[in-house]
Amino acid sequence: MLSPVGNTVESTWKALLCRQSGISLIDHFDTSAYATKFAGLVKDFNCEDIISRKEQRKMDAFIQYGIVAGVQAMQDSGLEITEENATRIGAAIGSGIGGLGLIEENHTSLMNGGPRKISPFFVSVNDCEHGGRSSDYHVWPAWPKHLYRDRLYFRRAQHWPCWRVLSRMAMRRDGCRWRRESQYAAGRWWFWARHVHYLPAMITRKRRAARGIKSVMVSYWAMVPVCWYLKSTNTRKKRGAKIYAELVGFGMSSDAYHMTSPPENGAGAALAMANALRDAGIEASQIGYVNAHGTSTPAGDKAEAQAVKTIFGEAASRVLVSSTKSMTGHLLGAAGAVESIYSILALRDQAVPPTINLDNPDEGCDLDFVPHEARQVSGMEYTLCNSFGFGGTNGSLIFKKI
Repeated sequence: MLSPVGNTVESTWKALLCRQSGISLIDHFDTSAYATKFAGLVKDFNCEDIISRKEQRKMDAFIQYGIVAGVQAMQDSGLEITEENATRIGAAIGSGIGGLGLIEENHTSLMNGGPRKISPFFVSVNDCEHGGRSSDYHVWPAWPKHLYRDRLYFRRAQHWPCWRVLSRMAMRRDGCRWRRESQYAAGRWWFWARHVHYLPAMITRKRRAARGIKSVMVSYWAMVPVCWYLKSTNTRKKRGAKIYAELVGFGMSSDAYHMTSPPENGAGAALAMANALRDAGIEASQIGYVNAHGTSTPAGDKAEAQAVKTIFGEAASRVLVSSTKSMTGHLLGAAGAVESIYSILALRDQAVPPTINLDNPDEGCDLDFVPHEARQVSGMEYTLCNSFGFGGTNGSLIFKKI
């Protein structure tokens, strides 16, 4: 994992529990012409021990991030790919508008100087599929592979940036369950360009569910890749691999209400959570922590809070709900993946990350949002992770402590 608060899973998790914000002033380009001058940035990135300088010149930064995350995931899994098992191991790679900065630069070159100003290597350097091939060069199996070419246009991507990776992980789980592939790697990364002036809501620093301040802090230039290894439990136990948690429930829904706003009663979000609980075969009261989608939008936060109340009933006042976006910003295409990891680590360490900057919650946002400080718990068996995308596309995952 690479994130605005750390370049490994453990460093990121430690930073969250210590309530560290990853939002900082932008130093990748001149921001004098822009209203927004801060965002979530990947800091101190160095990949020379994994990717040679020659190879780095052949790929955009978001691809480099993806390869590094893939290497981290492979090392953590302890998986050894051999001729015998290669056809039983798959990789699923996705990107949310990766490489848009390079597209912008080449578009400017085209407009100013014509087609001869476009590099002949532009497509290969910026191709999402390159991330999968490059990972092959280093750590990943050759077959079977599914490459999701998801990064072409913001208008297209904005309809499903947050929840889609959750559906991919659930599909990979079911692939293992149905014995189509015994082991699967799933990755997601996000990298956004400079046009933040199109999103005036980002002008104010992110403050969660706070009255009078409504904003979404996007982590762009901070592409956050996450690579998962989803395997059947028996396969992992045979290898002696460490098992962090079990993915036991997945739910999705489409409320078809509005392009950007959820219904006030949170019906779509509630249905996704209800479907996940049904898939897991558990009651809502068994969930100890909900990693909220929580984007600090007045409509979104209230709707999600109402959805939690609908599903949890009397237990809603007892369940812990926090938004790690208060520290990482909105990672868009990578949000569901990284927040699933946080939900898993919460089970492992029996610790719930806080919602920072939560001083004055909006009316209706009256759950236990774990404000300001992380909370140690005991006996937590299940966590739930929510991701809700534009257009009413909703996904929820449930993890079980092993």
